[in-house]
Amino acid sequence: MKITDLLNLECICLNAKAESKAEAITQAVELMSKSGNLVDTQAYKQAVLKREEEGSTGIGEGIAIPHAKSSSVKNASLTAMIFPDGVDFDSLDGEKVKLLFMIAAPEGKNEAHLEILSQLSELLMQSDFVAKLLEAKTPQEFSSIIDEAQGVQKIERKQSENAKILAVTACPTGIAHTYMAAQALENKAQELGIEIKVETRGSSGAKNELNQEEIKNAEAIIIAADTQVPLERFKGKRVLFVKVAEGISRPQELITQAPNAPIYQGAKDFEEVREEEGAKPSLGHTLYKHLMNGVSYMLPFVVGGGILIALAFLIDGYFIDLANASEEVKKSFGSNHEISKFFMDIGGMAFGFMFPILAGFIALSIADRPALAVGFIGGAIAKAGTSGFLGAILAGFLAGYVVLGLKRALSFLPQSLDGMKPILLYPLLGILITSLVMIFVIEPPVGIVNTLLNEGLNSMNGEWKILLGILLGAMMATDLGGPINKAAYVFGVASIASGNFDVMASVMVGGMVPPLVIALSTTFFKTKFTPSEQKSGLSNYVMGLSFITEGAIPFAASDPLRVLSSCMIGSGIAGGLSMYFGCALMAPHGGIFVFPVVENVLYYCLALLIGSVIGALILGFWKKEKINERN
Repeated sequence: MKITDLLNLECICLNAKAESKAEAITQAVELMSKSGNLVDTQAYKQAVLKREEEGSTGIGEGIAIPHAKSSSVKNASLTAMIFPDGVDFDSLDGEKVKLLFMIAAPEGKNEAHLEILSQLSELLMQSDFVAKLLEAKTPQEFSSIIDEAQGVQKIERKQSENAKILAVTACPTGIAHTYMAAQALENKAQELGIEIKVETRGSSGAKNELNQEEIKNAEAIIIAADTQVPLERFKGKRVLFVKVAEGISRPQELITQAPNAPIYQGAKDFEEVREEEGAKPSLGHTLYKHLMNGVSYMLPFVVGGGILIALAFLIDGYFIDLANASEEVKKSFGSNHEISKFFMDIGGMAFGFMFPILAGFIALSIADRPALAVGFIGGAIAKAGTSGFLGAILAGFLAGYVVLGLKRALSFLPQSLDGMKPILLYPLLGILITSLVMIFVIEPPVGIVNTLLNEGLNSMNGEWKILLGILLGAMMATDLGGPINKAAYVFGVASIASGNFDVMASVMVGGMVPPLVIALSTTFFKTKFTPSEQKSGLSNYVMGLSFITEGAIPFAASDPLRVLSSCMIGSGIAGGLSMYFGCALMAPHGGIFVFPVVENVLYYCLALLIGSVIGALILGFWKKEKINERN
């Protein structure tokens, strides 16, 4: 298969112009859609933007390779663009990008396509190849240059057991940077007269794997990776840990620095060592990442259980006249009918896993699998006590860092006991320590705080509750899926566990508004948006109704002040109205698909409509005309 089999001539643009990285990506995605290989253009674009958040794909030397592996891609395909004037792409070397290749890869393994994409990545490391592409006058000439280069390309990697330097390259998607870093290291090693062997861990699996003999004979190992790689095999060797992008941008420095790298002792995991080697994120980012890991695993239990409990209330509401029911019937509301009782029991069972799952997977994120059981027990203690959601979060962090401490404290034990640590020592000591701290240190004060918080929410009424709804709604639109948005969302989920279902209603309606603001604005204020933005805006109807707040991100990226301000006003109004109307929601996700279980659903729809329309009107009147701008 040839690279050009994945690159249609109509997906090649040799005279592109863009004012920003976001605009360049938007244009490339639109060009990619002409291939017919995108099932959902907007979803693919979001996947590309998410990849950019992990690190710019502007690799330097005027080249960018934005890419994503997504279920929204039907078949692997390419888009190529040349920007004669360049475009700022947050490149590693700060230079403007002139050559852009966008890669779309489908979910699942397709080794033939992935191999072809890796060949393209390696070709782009050759300066003469890039220069020829930039001078191409027609798409046909551009395509033929690629065919010619691929015809003489050699992709075999060195297999010598005597290589002085070994390396492992890996990136989260494994379809570009992995192979470019490998090629850059090999090219530079050849220039320096140094033997090197590089293991690539891409989407098609590990290739050119390092064996024990090679590791034994090597002077040093370079790990250029942004994702987990097996490290135990390098224990006792000098190992240099860097980001995969550094393997592309500064291979000579890495090759010369590696022999002086610290000796890897084998007691730390990949992220720990990366942090110590200078890739350490902020404390807030680290804690947020661990928390979100727990929340993501917890959500299926909360969503499934919450909807079943909501159905139980819905069924009882159909069969029972609460106004004339006895106190006993009111107290057991949701379980008075056989069907509703079934839903309540199953939903309650799913809900019962919420705190242990949350704590367990926070701990897993911090200290890997040995911390999972410890976190589960900590979460179960929070569930049995009064500390609730706050206690479960603290239990997860406590369990994770207790196990990390045990790993370091027990590192002096002989290697023969390594197999016993994760199945005996870590869980035994971890559960004991975590339980004692939870019961005697965390549970009493946090339980009091949690009780006061719940009582405060329950006692809120009138303007105070409306103010809370406005605040939560606005927070959902502040950063569209970022930390502030997630903080409001987590608060809403915690409120479900405490029985404050009106809080979750305000949170969800606030999160539904931003994409609907974009959709309505692009529909009724067409002169304020480019034709490309108008097309993208249509998909925001679906995203907004499905509670996918992130649909507004591309528009916010190109005009943050106007878009975010308008969305925050609309979301705040919707959240406040939801509280004012007394709407309640027991499910933490689902958008319109869970509207049947929303209490006061008609007023809830009205709150959503009013907030969305006001936000759209503000944005539509505020934005500048774009009718004469380039698509």
